[in-house]
Amino acid sequence: MKPLHILLLITGYFSVLLFISFITGRKANNNTFFKANNSSPWYLVAFGMIGASLSGVTFISVPGWVEDQSMSYMQMVLGYIVGYAVIGLILLPLYYRLNLTSIYTYLEDRFGRYSYKTGASFFLLSRTIGAAFRLFLVANVLQLLLFDEFGIPFWLTVTITILLIWLYTFKGGIKTIVWTDTLQTLFMLIAVGVCIYTISDEMNISNIFSYVSDSELSKTFFFEDYKAGNYFWKRFFSGAFIAIVMTGLDQDMMQKNLSCKNLKDAQKNMFWFTIVLVIVNFFFLALGVLLTDYAQQNGIDAHKDELFPIIATKGSLGLTTALFFLLGLIAAAYSSADSALTSLTTSFSIDILEIDKKKSTQKQENIRKKIHVLFSVILIAVILTFKYFIADESVIAKIFTFAGYTYGPLLGLYTFGLFTKFKVNDKAVPFICIISPILTLLTNYITINYFEFDFEFFVLVLNGAFTFIGLVLFKRSKKTLES
Repeated sequence: MKPLHILLLITGYFSVLLFISFITGRKANNNTFFKANNSSPWYLVAFGMIGASLSGVTFISVPGWVEDQSMSYMQMVLGYIVGYAVIGLILLPLYYRLNLTSIYTYLEDRFGRYSYKTGASFFLLSRTIGAAFRLFLVANVLQLLLFDEFGIPFWLTVTITILLIWLYTFKGGIKTIVWTDTLQTLFMLIAVGVCIYTISDEMNISNIFSYVSDSELSKTFFFEDYKAGNYFWKRFFSGAFIAIVMTGLDQDMMQKNLSCKNLKDAQKNMFWFTIVLVIVNFFFLALGVLLTDYAQQNGIDAHKDELFPIIATKGSLGLTTALFFLLGLIAAAYSSADSALTSLTTSFSIDILEIDKKKSTQKQENIRKKIHVLFSVILIAVILTFKYFIADESVIAKIFTFAGYTYGPLLGLYTFGLFTKFKVNDKAVPFICIISPILTLLTNYITINYFEFDFEFFVLVLNGAFTFIGLVLFKRSKKTLES
């Protein structure tokens, strides 16, 4: 695959996105940017959320994970079903009833101003780091395949990457993203299908499902060792709670749902999104089995996050496979990153600066545009920092592990708010939410080093529990909310 091919692909791809942005961004205002004027078709939201949920990290890391973890990731995916049910039946009705633009406004109504700002701040931290991780991965691939050939430094690659996102989201915001994510999800799924077909054809596999089921790597359920990180119940419940916090308590994902016409449409979106997401994750794991066996049979020394890119672009699968791989990677990454940038802009504008309380509509829009630029610059800075500190383990594990420490306080806050009627000492909430991740980190360190028990992704639940206990300890004595 020559750099010219890649350059033409990227140019054509972003030309389409910019055209969509032009169409959807006409006559756009803040309501368009934040909520798409509540006019998004639910089926487009559902389909587009697939790409946003998976991202470029899943596209590369999940197949690369199979070599060490077999198909144990599917245990977590099954847990997602429970989490998405909670979102559809409990959280979405709450958000629509309160007519929220930012979901963290609920925390102010329930607990107070300090809790509200704390919840929003944890989201801003979590989503900034998560989006930066995802874009870092794609920027590295683009650097290797294209920009190194032209002598372009990594910092410029990253800047170009973020600039392109800013260009097609700065006017239409979430309205543009609903449509671009739909297109990008389609590209991603086509890319996965093409890669599975070409690899199975190269390996003379007539029945992919039989091949995968007969493989030693197809083992999915692990009940043997409860101390291990891949123990079924740990993975299953981790998946359920990860879905709740990284979708249901995440402004990025919920902003798309809140752009639907009504609650019924948003719930239909969650139902179909869940079904398709489970199926798509299975195919990613099946692809991982094929890639691992293909590498072993052909003497390709590639593992983890390098496995899929190297085989697709430097193997014998042909130019078409390489181009579709790159197209799928870019589509998966940008469908996650563009909505992240928009949701970060929304949360900071509404939750931190509270621009919705300003009387001048023009002033609100001017501030929102400046915040959009600010977070573009922040993402560039964070990605460049990761360039020098990222470790060797799969990127997806890093994101879920980090999410356990940053989303845990949100889990504790919403659980306490929804399932108790207690009030809390609002000023104590920021300290509780800072101490809880520290206690979680110490607890996990002790259990691993002294008891050989790995909480793995379950640190999210542990962190939420510490936050919940802290809120109970600082609840207001004998004062409960009115029924």
